[in-house]
Amino acid sequence: MKRAAPADPKCPSTGSASDFLPRKIELPALAQAAAKCHGCTLYCNATQTVFGEGPINAIVMFVGEQPGDQEDRAGKPFVGPSGKVLDAALQEAGIPREKTYVTNAVKHFKWEPRGQRRIHSKPSSREIAACRPWLEAEIQVVRPRVIVCLGATAAQSLLGSAFPLTQHRGEVIKDTKWAPNVLATLHPSSILRLPDHDAREAARRSFVKDMKIVAKHLRAKPRRTESAPPGALVSEPSPKRGTAASRPSRAQPAKTRAAHHGRS
Repeated sequence: MKRAAPADPKCPSTGSASDFLPRKIELPALAQAAAKCHGCTLYCNATQTVFGEGPINAIVMFVGEQPGDQEDRAGKPFVGPSGKVLDAALQEAGIPREKTYVTNAVKHFKWEPRGQRRIHSKPSSREIAACRPWLEAEIQVVRPRVIVCLGATAAQSLLGSAFPLTQHRGEVIKDTKWAPNVLATLHPSSILRLPDHDAREAARRSFVKDMKIVAKHLRAKPRRTESAPPGALVSEPSPKRGTAASRPSRAQPAKTRAAHHGRS
């Protein structure tokens, strides 16, 4: 059933990305389907959909707010200045970048013109909700051991609109329906927006500290009640662990996610 959405004859939308989910919930099929998503009107002014990237057996998933200007042009997440801050922090914390999955709560770049520049504009709650089926499907497929919410938009998308990031930044929330461990921290772009070098350096050190907390939980042995996703550092990789044949549960509908993880 189609969802109600604001009428715009120049930019029609259905109101939810769930109308565009493929029958087979796998990363390549999801990325291909998302490229044609008209679940909200953001696609009208964006260059392209920017879907998540990373291995199917990623040990950690980073969720940002939305693509930036450079990501919108390249079609890849976290390739601009914020991505460089994230990459440097991961390296300092000892988290292999190639074992991470990076994505955003919203898959299209929302912007407003300012002279010749395209300036980021915060997505609305309607737009975040419309795009969330893609994020839920990514989580279902990757099944990361840790999810890191970068910024308030990502945190509130997964942890509720009332989640206070400033009060709970750096805390590990256990046994959520999304992953065994969820941590919220600031978005790397907020570091870049600080006015002076000293403030940026202090924020950068604090961000690295949060990444080291993530690394600690990635190294820890899972509890018996905690499912150990493929790719976890505590287990030896299997030659077939990343194949669809070895992971039949990938094709489950998104609405069965909670039962799949064994958590309510």
